[in-house]
Amino acid sequence: MPVKTYWLEHAWLGTHVEPGVALTVSISGSAAGGGDGRIAALRTGVETPPPGAEVLRGLTLPGLANAHSHAFHRALRSLVQVGSGTFWTWREFMYQVAQNLTPDTYFALARAVYAEMALAGITNVGEFHYVHHAPGGAPYSDPNAMGEALIEAAAAAGIRITLLDTAYLSSGFGGAPDHHQLRFSDGTAEAWAERVSALKPRGHALIGAAIHSVRAVPADQLGTVARWAQERRAPLHVHLSEQTAENEACQAAHGRTPTQLLADHGVLGPRTTGVHNTHLTDGDIALLGGTTTGTCMCPTTERDLADGIGPAPRLQQAGSPLSLGSDSHAVIDLLEEARAMELNERLRSRTRGHWTANALLTAATEDGHAALGLPDAGRLEAGALADFTTIALDSVRTAGPPARLGAETAAFAATASDVRHTVVGGRHVVRDGAHTLVPDVPSALSESIAAVRG
Repeated sequence: MPVKTYWLEHAWLGTHVEPGVALTVSISGSAAGGGDGRIAALRTGVETPPPGAEVLRGLTLPGLANAHSHAFHRALRSLVQVGSGTFWTWREFMYQVAQNLTPDTYFALARAVYAEMALAGITNVGEFHYVHHAPGGAPYSDPNAMGEALIEAAAAAGIRITLLDTAYLSSGFGGAPDHHQLRFSDGTAEAWAERVSALKPRGHALIGAAIHSVRAVPADQLGTVARWAQERRAPLHVHLSEQTAENEACQAAHGRTPTQLLADHGVLGPRTTGVHNTHLTDGDIALLGGTTTGTCMCPTTERDLADGIGPAPRLQQAGSPLSLGSDSHAVIDLLEEARAMELNERLRSRTRGHWTANALLTAATEDGHAALGLPDAGRLEAGALADFTTIALDSVRTAGPPARLGAETAAFAATASDVRHTVVGGRHVVRDGAHTLVPDVPSALSESIAAVRG
């Protein structure tokens, strides 16, 4: 197995920034799509690069984990900012783009979007995937053609993916899917489980499950999805209490909150992540924390859609691990998601200091990867996956602070534009700010978005 040495000018080791770190990496797998390359050894106090070492100047972090993505929503960027509207009018634009997706156009779009993520230091994406079938709902000859397109797109962009194949069966609490939603639906949870069981993990890809929401999966079928994930020890994600309208409809239909309904049907637990978790009762928070169900906050989307600010500090204090996602991709910048979680809470509470920079970076790295089924990623230590990213400490945003405050600089000043290198499985995917597999990412985005906007 090939071995490579990286010399990190500065490295964030979870609790502090360490100067002069040498990483020895054992590389396996192909150049595309990650592979199982791991950190074989880590040495601190290495003042100068060892002979033959790859030099990474700046601050190296574990690779960032984007725990919640809808890749095709990237085509909505700026389009949905014309005039005013609500979450529900935004959803109509989203349906229009979804109707234009095919396996080929989705591959091209997702490849470009995942390349944009790599340029932003993201090494692993949780793709909450629900566009399964052809328009009108007929399955493709390969019923998983759309999911396979996403898996191959991640490989072509050089990052890892946890495909969170999503059950989406209803227009709302038992209502039949509308004409836009027919291509999302397998009809029943049992049919969903049969289809998704044909998807196979590979070196860069894990297969997980998702419940779109309590409005989109009838209550008597929630348990089927939960059992599928439990039997495979797979991640299970669910949009939860993103909108007050969803809570009100759930109360009307079932006399309980969405969180209580999920608890009733065995959905909550340590491999489950609620996405957004915005409008929760005290009892909901206790249920999520008590079951160690995770919370994925998506601050840039939550503010873009005017959803509200979720009770992240209370959730974490109750026992719910926090991760981060870019969701609708209003921007793709996990550093912005991390600081937005803190800054949103400052606005809400009018107090500062809810999370340290180390805690915010942990949510963006280790805890995000764990939420996606990769507990062996997100740390710079021997045995961990060799996935990491380097941020410049000499840009107009990051110059000035001492290197020992690199965590604070990353969390509160740096942006995706400051990413200089991204390494996945020990192999460079982004080198000196350029993607090594997708030569012209802006053109790839422009062309693939034009193809699905119609």
